[in-house]
Amino acid sequence: MSGGEVAGILVAVFWAILVSFLAVALARLAQTLKATTKLVAEVTEQAVPLLADASTTVRSARTQLDRVDAIASDVQEVTANASALSSTVASTFGGPLVKVAAFGYGVRKALGRTDDVPTRTERRTVIVGRTVPAARRRKQKG
Repeated sequence: MSGGEVAGILVAVFWAILVSFLAVALARLAQTLKATTKLVAEVTEQAVPLLADASTTVRSARTQLDRVDAIASDVQEVTANASALSSTVASTFGGPLVKVAAFGYGVRKALGRTDDVPTRTERRTVIVGRTVPAARRRKQKG
């Protein structure tokens, strides 16, 4: 055998090894592509119903928000009406009631009634979250 024949055999062997590695790599790539295709198909099968459910939920939420908006506007109208009624009642009855109360107080004072004399209550001082009676307070000052 000559050097050219040995070199040819070596090139043929390396070529066969290279083709074998490429064949194995292509086979694994084909398996990966099949698994990816299967995964995409499963995700699509699950995503379509989920998107339909999400769309239904969003429509329902929009309907509920429209209802809440209507309720809020009704509440705002009722509040405005109640405020107007309150100011009307206050302006209609407030002045005369104050005058009657003042008149009654004046009559009681004029007649000299002492029924409403307030009783003297003991004063207390608050010191850092506790109450000290007046007698102890005098001791602390002096």
